[in-house]
Amino acid sequence: MKHGKKYNEVVKKVDVSQAYDIGAACTLVRELKTAKFDETVEVHIRLNLKKSQSVRDTVVLPNQFRAEKRILVFCKPERVKEALDAGAAYAGSDEYIEKIKGGWLDFDIAVATPDMMKDVGKLGMVLGRRGLMPNPKTGTVTNDLTAALHELRKGRTEYRTDKSGIIHLPVGKVSMDAEKIAENLSILMEEVNRKRPADAKGDFVASVYLTPTMGPSVKVAPNKSEKR
Repeated sequence: MKHGKKYNEVVKKVDVSQAYDIGAACTLVRELKTAKFDETVEVHIRLNLKKSQSVRDTVVLPNQFRAEKRILVFCKPERVKEALDAGAAYAGSDEYIEKIKGGWLDFDIAVATPDMMKDVGKLGMVLGRRGLMPNPKTGTVTNDLTAALHELRKGRTEYRTDKSGIIHLPVGKVSMDAEKIAENLSILMEEVNRKRPADAKGDFVASVYLTPTMGPSVKVAPNKSEKR
């Protein structure tokens, strides 16, 4: 694949034979931007999983870098005020279900109380394709709306392995301090290692790469706290 002049210049800064520690990798990745916009720093973590296994959970990254999410809460009328006071952009029941059926999707995250899931489940074809379906595993089906919305507004983010056993997740912007990117990545790595299956053998984390949106990648040394 052909790359532009800027890419070919910055790639010289990367020693492809080396796995950098988290701090060094986060310092270097900021120097690898090639675009005029504020590139996102993404991490790609390959896990050693059996074909039947997957990893899926949520994490709150301590240093936020994205615009505040618009949260829709599906709840009964008596809980609408509670949801709005906790920070929801929208809250309600049948009226929002009908709006979504009509094509409205002006929100980033959907949360539902358990008593609404029978009705919300009818939106599976619409919300599921866009990754917006509330799910107990990610804390978006809950009766504790105040706590859930507090974490979501702080930046609770879902991560999951794809079919190849790789987690792809943004952890910062190149404009951020390297220390803040490193803190986000370290927290994510700790959370991923906690999801190690009990029957996993050898190294759970096979490889970790950090990259800006338009630049080359940096190999990161596996977390030293990883279980063996």
